[in-house]
Amino acid sequence: MSSRALWAESKLLYTFNDPALLEQALTHRSASKNNNERLEYLGDSFLSFAIARRLYDLRPNDTEGDLSRARAALVKESTLAEIGFELGLDAQIVLGAGELRSGGAQRGAVLADGVEALIGAVLLDGGVAAAEALIDLLFAEQLRSLPDAATLKDSKTRLQEWLQGKGLRLPAYAVESVQGRDHEQTFVVSCAVTEKNAYTTGQGQSRRRAEQEAAA
Repeated sequence: MSSRALWAESKLLYTFNDPALLEQALTHRSASKNNNERLEYLGDSFLSFAIARRLYDLRPNDTEGDLSRARAALVKESTLAEIGFELGLDAQIVLGAGELRSGGAQRGAVLADGVEALIGAVLLDGGVAAAEALIDLLFAEQLRSLPDAATLKDSKTRLQEWLQGKGLRLPAYAVESVQGRDHEQTFVVSCAVTEKNAYTTGQGQSRRRAEQEAAA
């Protein structure tokens, strides 16, 4: 049995019937034409469904919007990359020479894609039940510690709902400045609630992020 197969048995608690699927799932596009992109596509789609189903059962009082925000908090690059790092995926992923030299094994996108590709590989190799068991294993802690619906709402939404609950007008956002070159810009945005005589600013690498910071 290969070292990657032993790793999969230890970390994923799964034994592949077709070891070639495991090898493909762990192969980045920079290393081979037979890479994990198609498996990533499959795994991403199935993961989104599986998490949606689990949230539907776990959070019976949440609205559709609440459930969508909860799913987005789980099925995102940073969460998947964290899972990949905990699995030690960076030591198993096969990269091309250039990607390896640039530290690609530690990049969030590479780890996240690898996790989704593994889910896709298990789905093809062992079926729906095996893929769902893997998702339950990988996301057990994230599902347990997921904040409540109100906390998951972004800052702009929470501020808007608070103002509406008080019968006040919505805040006014304005771009105060944009600094830096096109691909490295920093936006400074103001948020004003005139009826409360409140004014603040936030900054971020996009207007949206700056608005969220100002609202917070």
